Amino acid sequence: MTITEIDPFDDAAFDAWHATYAAAEQHGRGEWSSDWLLEESRAAKQARLPSHEVHVFALVEAGEAVAVAELELPLLDNPELAWGKVHTHPRHRRRGHGGALLAHLEERAARAGRTRFVTETAYPWDAPADGAGHPDADFLTRRGFVFGIGDVQRVLDLPVPGDLLASLAASAAPHHTAYALRSFAGPVPEEHVADYAALCAAVSTEAPTGGLDLEPETADVAAFRAVEELQARQGRTRHATVAVAPDGSLAGYTDLVTSEHDPGRAYQWGTLVRREHRGHRLGLAVKVANILHLQARRPDINVVRTWNAETNAPMVGVNRAMGFRAVDRLGEFQKMLTAP
Repeated sequence: MTITEIDPFDDAAFDAWHATYAAAEQHGRGEWSSDWLLEESRAAKQARLPSHEVHVFALVEAGEAVAVAELELPLLDNPELAWGKVHTHPRHRRRGHGGALLAHLEERAARAGRTRFVTETAYPWDAPADGAGHPDADFLTRRGFVFGIGDVQRVLDLPVPGDLLASLAASAAPHHTAYALRSFAGPVPEEHVADYAALCAAVSTEAPTGGLDLEPETADVAAFRAVEELQARQGRTRHATVAVAPDGSLAGYTDLVTSEHDPGRAYQWGTLVRREHRGHRLGLAVKVANILHLQARRPDINVVRTWNAETNAPMVGVNRAMGFRAVDRLGEFQKMLTAP
C-alpha cells in the first residue's frame, strides 16, 4: 500500500484517480451526487492559478487506486488554511485507507505551514445538521474534526412557471427602483469585473460561517480572470445578473453555471448584496431575473442545484419562494493542526 501524488497531466493515472473519486462521491447519494465530471476535474487539477495550488493523491493497493484525495492551499489570503477531502472507493471502505490518506493530507498541510484544515462531507436530508450518527461525519469527528456549519442542497425544477416569476419580480420591483438589473452570459464585462470580483471574494465570509475560522478572500482581478479562463477550458458558462447602483457600482450579483459535460443541469454559485444596499429586495430581484435569463437562453436546462447554510434565513427564504426544495445535507468540519 503506497500513497503517491498524481500528475494531472498523466491521463491514465488521472483517469484512475477520477474513477475512484466519482464512485466515492456517488456512493449512497443517488441523483443528489454533485461530483465534477472527468474533463472538468482534469482541467481544474492541471490549472496553475494565482489564487491557490492544488495537489491530488492516490492510495494504491495491488495496482488499484482504492482511495484518493485532494488538497487545496490558498495563496492570496487565508495563509493558515488548507482545504482537503478524501474519497474511498465503496468496495474498499472500512479498511483504514481513508484515515491513512487523511493523515497524509494533514501532514502535507502542516508542512506547508497551515494550521487549520477544513473538509466537508454529505449526508441525507433526514440526518442531523451535524451529521452525527452518519458514518462519514463520524469518520471525521473520530479524527479530531469539529463540526463548523451545516449546508443544505436544494433543487429547483425548470422551467419555473412564468406567473410565479412575474409575481416575485413585481413584489420586489417597488423596492429597487433606483437600481438597474443587467444579465449576461460568459466572462464578466470589463466595466464590472473589479466590483464583481470583490463581491465573489466577499461571499465566503459575508454568508454564515458558523464555527469555521475564515478570513476574507482577496479580490484580485487578474486571479478572477484566470479562473474565468479555467472555466472556459472546463466547458463551463457563467449566467449572471447584477444589480447596478445609481453611481454605476455593483450593489449585488448572482450567478448560475452550466457545463457542456453535464447536460440539463445548472449550479447556483454565488449570490450577494452589499451590506449598504440591503433592504431593497435585490437578492430576490437578481435571482428571479437570472432564472428568466437562463430559461430564455438555455431551455434545455431542467434543474438548478444550490447549497446554502441552513442558518442563512434570508437566502433560504428567497429560495423557498422560488420553489427550491431540500434534498440533502453537507457538513463542513474543521481541525487545528500542529507543526510537524
